[in-house]
Amino acid sequence: MSQSRHVPVMLQRCLDLLAPALERPGSVVVDCTLGLGGHSEALLARFPEARLVALDRDKEALRLSTQRLAPFGERATLVHAVYDELPDVLDRLGIARVQGVLFDLGVSSMQLDEAERGFAYAQDAPLDMRMDQSTGIGAAEVLNTYPPGELVRILRAYGEEKQAKRIVAAIVRERAKEPFATSARLVELIRDALPQAVKRTGGNPAKRTFQALRIEVNGELGVLERAVPAAVKALAVGGRIAVLSYHSLEDRLVKQVFTAGATATAPPGLPVVPERYQPRLKLLTRGAELPTEEEVAENRRAAPARLRGAERIREDAE
Repeated sequence: MSQSRHVPVMLQRCLDLLAPALERPGSVVVDCTLGLGGHSEALLARFPEARLVALDRDKEALRLSTQRLAPFGERATLVHAVYDELPDVLDRLGIARVQGVLFDLGVSSMQLDEAERGFAYAQDAPLDMRMDQSTGIGAAEVLNTYPPGELVRILRAYGEEKQAKRIVAAIVRERAKEPFATSARLVELIRDALPQAVKRTGGNPAKRTFQALRIEVNGELGVLERAVPAAVKALAVGGRIAVLSYHSLEDRLVKQVFTAGATATAPPGLPVVPERYQPRLKLLTRGAELPTEEEVAENRRAAPARLRGAERIREDAE
């Protein structure tokens, strides 16, 4: 196991953001993206009065985290679930409201480090990319069966790939000869399809296509669109939420939910704004906070991270 997988991103800042809500006895904190349990372990250690509920769709991550969090006994409840299932999970556990919620979006370092999962474009592996390998279709099936127009839409929308049409034309041509099975062939095809000028800028040219496939395979943006409002709704007044995103699409969704919650909804011109139109949230970060240079030097996976936090200041209007 490489050391990089043990370094949770922006850990100290996340703990500090959530602290005022979790220092009280009887508080409940939800880690919506358990992964290898780094954030969860730190939450349990720093807030000895808090109870943790942690979710992950990846059974292997749950198995490893169960071992890691065993010393905390009953204080930790680990659940196999996707994070938009949060309301059902809390309902089953009989928890009406929580004091803290943490999301660390994107791919866990375990998934990136284990070649056979097919997330990483730097090594040849089966094109799978499912976070929960017990369900759904893998990336190879997406590449081999989706109509060209749908593939172009996915690469543009989820990968912000300007060369989507070129790449998809090459994919369609190649899959007719032989279906895609491994990542190396796809990486090579993308390199060949792109103009020289594009290849000279910004990292591995396959990066955006792999991101787009991963988001499609796991339904990530749809899940996030449901999950963030559900998490805000689950917060007690005084409760806090912190969200770490790794690309602009995720960050934009989080920003929209937080900004809407922090904005009064009263019709213009009212001399006094009634309670039901007052903001429900207070923003705790100015825009999105970035990791420090030191942190990026220590953990290169922190580089694209964007952190946003908010506090629940009112109940929803009935």
